[in-house]
Amino acid sequence: MKKEFKAVDFKNVKIMDSFWIKKIEINQKKTVFDLYKKLKETGRIDAFKLDWKKGKKPIPHIFWDSDVYKWIEGASYILAKNPDSKLKSLVNKVISLIVKAQQEDGYLNVYFTVVEPQKRWTNLRDCHELYCAGHLFEAAVAHFNATGEQILLNVARRYADYIDSVFGRELGKKRGYCGHPEIELALIKLYQVTGERRYLYLSKYFVEERGRKPYYFDIEAKLRKETPKKISYSYYQAHMPVRKQTVAVGHAVRAMYLYSAMADLAAEFNDEELLHVCKKLWKSVCERQMYITGGIGSTADGERFTYDFDLPNETAYAETCANIGLVFWNHRLLQIDCENKYADIMERALYNSVISGVSLDGTKYFYVNPLESRGKHHRQEMFDCACCPPNLLRFLASLGQYIYSQNEEDVAIHLYIGSIAKLNIKNQNVILLQKTNYPWDGEIKIRINTKNSVNFGIRLRIPSWCDKYNIWINKEKVKSVKIKDGYAILMRNWKNNDVITLILSMSIKMIRSNPNIKENIGRVALQRGPIVYCLEEVDNKVPLYRILLPEKPKLKSIYKKDLLNGVVIIKGDAFILDDSNWKNKLYLDEKNKLKPFKFTAIPYYAWDNRKPGEMRVWLNTLKNN
Repeated sequence: MKKEFKAVDFKNVKIMDSFWIKKIEINQKKTVFDLYKKLKETGRIDAFKLDWKKGKKPIPHIFWDSDVYKWIEGASYILAKNPDSKLKSLVNKVISLIVKAQQEDGYLNVYFTVVEPQKRWTNLRDCHELYCAGHLFEAAVAHFNATGEQILLNVARRYADYIDSVFGRELGKKRGYCGHPEIELALIKLYQVTGERRYLYLSKYFVEERGRKPYYFDIEAKLRKETPKKISYSYYQAHMPVRKQTVAVGHAVRAMYLYSAMADLAAEFNDEELLHVCKKLWKSVCERQMYITGGIGSTADGERFTYDFDLPNETAYAETCANIGLVFWNHRLLQIDCENKYADIMERALYNSVISGVSLDGTKYFYVNPLESRGKHHRQEMFDCACCPPNLLRFLASLGQYIYSQNEEDVAIHLYIGSIAKLNIKNQNVILLQKTNYPWDGEIKIRINTKNSVNFGIRLRIPSWCDKYNIWINKEKVKSVKIKDGYAILMRNWKNNDVITLILSMSIKMIRSNPNIKENIGRVALQRGPIVYCLEEVDNKVPLYRILLPEKPKLKSIYKKDLLNGVVIIKGDAFILDDSNWKNKLYLDEKNKLKPFKFTAIPYYAWDNRKPGEMRVWLNTLKNN
């Protein structure tokens, strides 16, 4: 097995897209500073001063470190593309605190340095030490790549070297692993930037040690002189060795981080067996346990997967971090096998359940992303468990890396986002200029700029939601095109100023779900292009559950420039159940009366940015009443 493609580094991609540029600018001009302020106010940043004393509040939490590291990672991505003296100064101040907080042996964790130093590495199941280390490694790699400075990278390497001396199968080492996967994928990033193969093999150890018997979490509990709890090992992704897994279970974020590391290891070691496991798990997640929005993890009980087709709407959990993790995982699989099914899932989550996680002004966040609300679910400025806000920050700041991939022969375009990509193909500099009004419009133009003509293939993803498409090259319609794994492959000797035009049909679709999803029987959802729609009470002044769509409603899409930062809305004809004959009655042997009703639907990602009220994705149909 050979990795088919390599993602084009986000530093070589400049996004100039009417949809995304607003979100990216808010992220880099507002969110990053707002989050710094919140991390400062809650004590997370100053905790690295290690001046906490017993009785002082707040007490540093076991995973506070990770919130700060994710902020540094996001800020570093921003600095890589947009030098900002104020932001750089804040980053340097935080890094200075981190450098001073590192212990002589390389250990670095605020809680276990000042609150319970005697308990270092005694509860890997619950205490997130290795998880925090992983986010430090990711931040260090991002900072080094952004600035070329090694100060944080050196801290990460010292800590990784120390961890490598503690964990493993060698005599005298702990045979443990973290209750929350994260360090596994981070060690691979650290290996890729340093070339130190010990980090790669340490990642492999952590992944393959999970789930082996006797369970390490029982061993460490006995060492703490505790009776081992009857715990759900699946919650920790430790119920069985990874190579034996076929069904996604347990904590959804933990699963995504672990599966991402598994995909990375499969690519690094040409491990067909591990890739096969990833593909089985992909089917379990994406074909049986994923919401139409790309949200995963259906229950608040353990923030976890439950069982096939258990996808309730009002109680949907779909944690923002899990949805971002779904993008991470599918992006990795996409580099191994360039198939549109991975990019389709990446896009579905990206345009729906990921960006729903942050308000349009960039200052409030969803931890949970339900598909139905009675009007009581709202974004918050911060959470005690603050993983989602900085995760959104770092993800949006590095969005450019998800658009393009290349190998020696081809360039693949996975996402249709207006941008400029600087590539080197067959030792020639090539620039791709992508222009589009996607996701509102299905027309995409790609201009090739090259000093000399160069022969290579351009792969254009044909989304699974698209019924019809047409391709032109220099205004000449392409009559026959090779399709491979959902990508149209255009192979030719490209010349300067050649232009590809791809037009994807964007009809409004009424989507139905698998009959085994009992909550959605007799219901439909509206989708146009990659965007899933919902109804909000602010636009529809009736109880949303009483709105019924006919089998073939008249639907119309309209672009509203001044609504929700500019969106395409859907207007349509429906009916509403009339309750005028139900006064003082709970049951009647009569047919329901109907009244005509005109509804308005908005993109799901934009809900809860106006007046509070009901929201619903899945709509009742006339056929069921």
